[in-house]
Amino acid sequence: MKIKFHHMILALLIATTGCKKDNYDAPSLKLTGKLVYKGEAIGVEYNQVPYELYQPGFGKVGPISQTFSQDGAYSSLLFKGNYKFTIPPNQGPFMWKEIAAGKRDSIAVALTGDQTMDIEVTPFYMIRNANLTAASGKVNATFSIEKVITDANAKDIERVSLYINKTQFVSGGDNIAVTDLAGSAITSLSNITMSANIPGISPTQNYVFARVGVKIAGVEDMIFSPLVKLTY
Repeated sequence: MKIKFHHMILALLIATTGCKKDNYDAPSLKLTGKLVYKGEAIGVEYNQVPYELYQPGFGKVGPISQTFSQDGAYSSLLFKGNYKFTIPPNQGPFMWKEIAAGKRDSIAVALTGDQTMDIEVTPFYMIRNANLTAASGKVNATFSIEKVITDANAKDIERVSLYINKTQFVSGGDNIAVTDLAGSAITSLSNITMSANIPGISPTQNYVFARVGVKIAGVEDMIFSPLVKLTY
């Protein structure tokens, strides 16, 4: 009987230990911020530009992978600890520092509580002074484009697009109307005008959302002007 009783105690201890091991608290510390260039937010396409967080020495080899919102914001729930933040190759309408050929640089994050950390990048272009209005069944846009990278890494503009949508998600994949302007047709980056017709919307609404995007040659992701809601 003693042997059986000892076996029961041992089994109970193993089961209790196993439950404690499995029942970790969920991550609760927030790491938030946004993509910026000299403090100015960078707009991208929703859920298309990824970032990665690594926790060295924690036994997890792969990254924690998530994506930026269309206003360039990000938010991750994490455990307390040290992390490395990076953006994978060929992602985003900007350059990310490399410490060697093909080896991406990373930002060290020591997380002890909720933390805000903006991610400074160097975009190929920035959209400046975007003014979008709605009148007479159209969305009209005037803006300038600044070429930020001008060295050997510089790239041409493939096209500029004015997107309209009935919801706040606005991009090449989310729109009800778009007008494109080829990069070769742009004669001056300092004064660009575009317009797009507002189509019929069902159910009817008296507003749309709009923004301008720049497609860079050889770069998958576009950079966007701030989102605006236009009543008409």
